Amino acid sequence: MKQHADFWQVTEDALGYALEIFNLQDRSLQKQLMEAYLHLDCYEEVPKALEDLKRRGLRTAILSNGSPTMLEAAVKNSGLAGLLDQTLSVEEVGVYKPDPRVYRLAVNRLGLEAGEIAFQSTNAWDVAGAKAFGFRVVWINRFGQARERLPFGPDVEIASMVELEGCLFPHGDGTEK
Repeated sequence: MKQHADFWQVTEDALGYALEIFNLQDRSLQKQLMEAYLHLDCYEEVPKALEDLKRRGLRTAILSNGSPTMLEAAVKNSGLAGLLDQTLSVEEVGVYKPDPRVYRLAVNRLGLEAGEIAFQSTNAWDVAGAKAFGFRVVWINRFGQARERLPFGPDVEIASMVELEGCLFPHGDGTEK
């Protein structure tokens, strides 16, 4: 097929389809739901967790399937702009996670080796793709879900980002795990 549409378009198309299936003809609802993507709240512990990582000299970044426009708005509106060194969108490579080219983008843009990147996600497929690529992976399992049956799993599982610093620096002295 070799076609690519950005995440905004894919989401808008899927939402339009779902509204049709449920016979909801109100296009203002679709517009409202799409606009909500631009104003996503982060979990309350996220800013402090990012501050703690930056205090330790680590760089922070987002690697997302979202389009650059979506990411820019979401980061700004969630108050995370000053806490992230980079915001990376799959649009730079034209494929979605878990394609290895997405993870290669992070390596190239961050100037790090795969094993030097600690990748966190709440999504099992992102976790599997990142681990297969060679990242150190932390699964943020906020809802205590059972692990999916995928060939690669996380190195560490935590319930929230409150635990992130502790799993990356288990000795509390700056020594990485």
